[in-house]
Amino acid sequence: MCKCQRDRYKDPATENEKVINLREEVIKRLEQTVGNDQFLRNEPMKKHITFRVGGPAACFLMPSTKEQIEEIVHICQEEKTPCFILGNGSNLLVSDQGYDGAVLQIYKNMNQVAVNGEQLQVQAGALLSAIARKALDAGLTGMEFAAGIPGTLGGAVVMNAGAYGGEMKDILESVTVLTPKGEQKKLYKEELQLGYRTSVVKEKGYIVLEAVLNLKKGDPEAIKSRMDELKEQRVTKQPLEYPSAGSTFKRPEGYFAGKLIQDAGLRGYQVGGAQVSEKHCGFVINKENATATDVVNLIHDVQRIVYEKFQVQLDTEVKFLGEF
Repeated sequence: MCKCQRDRYKDPATENEKVINLREEVIKRLEQTVGNDQFLRNEPMKKHITFRVGGPAACFLMPSTKEQIEEIVHICQEEKTPCFILGNGSNLLVSDQGYDGAVLQIYKNMNQVAVNGEQLQVQAGALLSAIARKALDAGLTGMEFAAGIPGTLGGAVVMNAGAYGGEMKDILESVTVLTPKGEQKKLYKEELQLGYRTSVVKEKGYIVLEAVLNLKKGDPEAIKSRMDELKEQRVTKQPLEYPSAGSTFKRPEGYFAGKLIQDAGLRGYQVGGAQVSEKHCGFVINKENATATDVVNLIHDVQRIVYEKFQVQLDTEVKFLGEF
């Protein structure tokens, strides 16, 4: 374990709850779109991301229909208001200063999963774990790899999420998206340009509304056995007992990020309350009341030290929201 530790940087904005304000007429228009029971003002983002850090979003909206999403995007474009799409917040780091815009959470209000033969029609807010359970109940195989990924379908499509030899590109049939111009568009697998942690959805800033997944008939006992096997691997090898955003760094070509970090002597390296996990060096964890500044400083340290030692650039899987 590395004994090095930096003193935690204290940002004055995090000492007292920072309040962000948009123009009142913009706020009212957004609130009317979803209703006041699905609208929050100056909402702490640490409540909505798995890292459990981050300042407030000026507006936090939880739409329940495609039409509401379209209207929110239209308002934000018309009013030149920044807008960010959030799922389960499992791959995101939000600045301690928060986000001076609208966060549009597509999650619990849009999480329906319908079985149609060997296909699943899934809304963007459905958790991958819930989709995998639905597939198991229907005796369909192909979703086992995703059962333990703590994200939503929307985020999984954007990043072509994968684990244990499987990726979303293996099972996607089509995706319905909303373009930046507010148009609904259906994209088939061959149009999605799915690569390692990327897609045309990510590159063009589309919003995922729903998708169709192609699975196959399988033996429910074999499907459950595989899911249990992968769950055991996650529990024993990953630091699930701490808040994190999962695997922090992309896999560099020809290397494994976790091994590079370990070989650089950074196991257990800590900046403030953020730490390189001692259980799996590919994970940065919120060990003890970390700030977003702690996390991003640690990430930069890891990138710098690994590059100095091995001349390998580590790029992050984690997305950043706000000013850092």
